[in-house]
Amino acid sequence: MKKPPPVSTALDARLRLIVESHQRLTGRPLLQTPAQDELRDALWNAPRVIVAHGTEADPVFFYGNRQALDLFELGFAEFTRLPSRYSAEPLERGERERLLGEVAQQGYVDDYRGVRIASSGRRFVINAATVWNLMDEAGICHGQAATFTDWRYIEA
Repeated sequence: MKKPPPVSTALDARLRLIVESHQRLTGRPLLQTPAQDELRDALWNAPRVIVAHGTEADPVFFYGNRQALDLFELGFAEFTRLPSRYSAEPLERGERERLLGEVAQQGYVDDYRGVRIASSGRRFVINAATVWNLMDEAGICHGQAATFTDWRYIEA
């Protein structure tokens, strides 16, 4: 079983931003918004993949929940050192960049479909993903996040 991320007030603030910006932009709750002291566990154990990256020139994941780490076959420490572009194969990265540009313009995109790759090289298709900007109340973007429940492995 994957170990959850270490307790951190900085990460807690980012987790709250994931939940609040999803609600703000899509008009739908990501999950039943728990109290701050329950948020970490609620996201970690959510019945969906949840990932988020920052705003670096080459954005790096800062969060992946238990389901995401299982799917990408990484621990939290390894996942949070991974530039998010490496979650897609080289041939898929152009499509991924197009998607992120669309999200940056519109705030969010529903029903995204794409191919991703686990650390072992195992490929999988995600369907019906929501990708959104991590926008705070002042309108400042702190990165992007994605969530999905529908995925399947691609047979080699």
